[in-house]
Amino acid sequence: MTAFDKIKAFLDQNYVSYEFKEHEPVRTSEEAAAARGEDIRIGAKALLLKAGNKFIMVVLSAAKRINSKELKRILGVKSLRFATPDEVKEKTGCEPGGVPPFPNIFGIDLLVDKSVVENEYMAFNAGERTKSLRIKTQDYLKLLKPRVESFSV
Repeated sequence: MTAFDKIKAFLDQNYVSYEFKEHEPVRTSEEAAAARGEDIRIGAKALLLKAGNKFIMVVLSAAKRINSKELKRILGVKSLRFATPDEVKEKTGCEPGGVPPFPNIFGIDLLVDKSVVENEYMAFNAGERTKSLRIKTQDYLKLLKPRVESFSV
């Protein structure tokens, strides 16, 4: 079962409505927003990081960047780096740029930036660079019950 299939099944099992869009392959948040015809701010950027000796997924608005110093403080770690493309593929089965903001399907911890909560909807690549979903942010928060902090600029 692909990440896309797992996400759709998870949303369907929890009666969460979503909009699906297939588009040309995208890698960056800017490309994804353009392909979806959406404001970049509602894009939910899912990043796999290595925090200390553990992997974590952080999700923030695609219009924002990580404040590494603040994120290290929140996580209580001294070292923080992006996962390599090989690590992303190994941990998620997805190519970089296609990782969805659903770390629960991969057994990875989650931290969400407050910039995501500020939007009524969130749109994201759904396991593939050519498939996007759009859901209500409140549905996402109810389902995943993430820790929400402020770590973006």
